[in-house]
Amino acid sequence: MIYFKDVQSVIFSMLASMIVFILYLLFLKDTFVDAIESSMTGLEQLVKAADIDMLANGLLLAGILGSAMITVPYNCLSTIVRDRENKIDYDISATPMKRWQIILSYFTASVISAFLMSSVILTVGTGILSAQGNLYLTTGIIASMYGIVLLGSISATAIFMLVVLFFHSSSASAAFFGILSAATGFVIGAYIPISQFSEGVQTFCNLFPASCVTILFRRALLGGLLDHMNSDIGGVDQGLFVERLKEIFTFQANVFEQKVSVDWTVLYVLGFTVVCIVVMAAIYSKIYKRK
Repeated sequence: MIYFKDVQSVIFSMLASMIVFILYLLFLKDTFVDAIESSMTGLEQLVKAADIDMLANGLLLAGILGSAMITVPYNCLSTIVRDRENKIDYDISATPMKRWQIILSYFTASVISAFLMSSVILTVGTGILSAQGNLYLTTGIIASMYGIVLLGSISATAIFMLVVLFFHSSSASAAFFGILSAATGFVIGAYIPISQFSEGVQTFCNLFPASCVTILFRRALLGGLLDHMNSDIGGVDQGLFVERLKEIFTFQANVFEQKVSVDWTVLYVLGFTVVCIVVMAAIYSKIYKRK
């Protein structure tokens, strides 16, 4: 309730997503389209221009969703810093609630806020794209995307909870948020496909759960469209064009020069999240010992 009552906080929590959208309008779309067209030599008559446009727009939506599920949870968690700065945490510490219950309350509130905001973006975004063309989404795929939103909201909140616990002032938290908003697009591949980086940088980016979640979004959101494009080509290229697109726009995490399957990607995000939740509960209990 604190998050949604503060309109400015809601707007600024979408800062990274707005940056992605503005850059997309200025030049990112042309960059994406050029990369797609450069991979379709000899197939120009078989691949529809409308499908290329939908693919580029789908990549934009995946980038916006990935960005939102980073900045929204962080902005919600800044309440912890403000409570500490204003000594509200003293009142909370005086309650009979256990320390892990207090920190999980902050955690749950942030997850709910991030899930609601990201779900709205997903619903509106897919609605707009569907009005422009066909994404070839089934009911099952749409349901799975909301599941990915929940996974991303939980994982991002768990990670940033560890960060905000060490901030003692709102100014320090806001400064970090500015850096985070600027770097988010690069880490998740919203500005430049991660495949364009060196192997070491690709590994670094793909070790972040947010990057893994964005990859899951690309696969779910654009998998049907790519299958349709492959069907239109009719096997002339033996599926190489679509495989090349998946490689360029990172439909599979590349860690230490090894391709990571979807199952292992999900397990990694879940495992990372559980570890962060356990650690944050331990840290909070130690910081806020009962006097």
